[in-house]
Amino acid sequence: MRRWLIAAAAALLGACQGGAPPSPHTVYVSNEQTGVVHVIDGARGTEIAKIPVGNRPRGLELSPDGATLYVAVSNDNRIASIDTKTRRVRGYLPGGSDPERFAVSPDGKTLYVANEDEAKVSFLDVATGRVVRQTEVGGEPEGMAVSPDGRLVICTSEAVSLTHFIDAATGELLDSVLVGARPRDARFSPDGARLWVSAEVGATLSLFDVATRKPINSIDLRQGPGVQGGVQAVHMAITRGGDRLYVAGGRGNRAAEIDTRALKVTRWFTTGSRNWGLALSPDETRLYAASGLSRDLAIVDLKSGRTVKMVKLGGRPWGVVAGR
Repeated sequence: MRRWLIAAAAALLGACQGGAPPSPHTVYVSNEQTGVVHVIDGARGTEIAKIPVGNRPRGLELSPDGATLYVAVSNDNRIASIDTKTRRVRGYLPGGSDPERFAVSPDGKTLYVANEDEAKVSFLDVATGRVVRQTEVGGEPEGMAVSPDGRLVICTSEAVSLTHFIDAATGELLDSVLVGARPRDARFSPDGARLWVSAEVGATLSLFDVATRKPINSIDLRQGPGVQGGVQAVHMAITRGGDRLYVAGGRGNRAAEIDTRALKVTRWFTTGSRNWGLALSPDETRLYAASGLSRDLAIVDLKSGRTVKMVKLGGRPWGVVAGR
């Protein structure tokens, strides 16, 4: 009887917040000031653990099987490897100098790491724990992505406003293309045919045809209904079907939903102050937005479009990922 009442109460709470409660999942948030990764029960919106990882954790990604959480510990020049079941650090991998963000190859064997202060991308072999090659790119690399087929690596360089196309097998720099001011993130469409690149200062999204490596369209987040001052374009998340793209608005304190077919902003969501990191829940019913200046994680119900909870974390939350 008690279990039934608890379940009923949870369902009622979910309904009041804009829809049925999401399936159980876990959200991980890096905190660059406190040196921890916050572990959040996504369905309940409550913090359940903190994992100390080192000095200034920023980028974080899950392995393809979800068993390992990797975290770029920037000021320690290494990548933490965390067992998601035990929530303990297994060990550390070399990340090159000042690792900021990285991408995990589809087979989980390689991490492609942006080394911000050296203007390089490091290819880290997970099995051997060695950096096997490095590719020189433009100043202040940050955004990293790898194509669904594992053949192409993307790096965005903030200081020179370039998007770099790199051969994953050889590390050869294939092309560098100018985009909006201070590009921060890159996301492939699920079929690998298109690439989105966000530009922080320009507040734009560039859409590339991957085969030609040419930009074919762009979206200016400062244009259109509902726009408020200060909006930027920072980290992104894309649905499995590729029909919707979500963009952190930075100091605009909002996040945008993009219709990738119509190429327009369809909704804006309220977040905390200086929203940097974004992630979708595995069932794609919620959006998580980490905000560094207000020190919180916003939980957005995507059915209603309402921000249903602000989880106070302290410090400076930076990146966020979600998994089962």
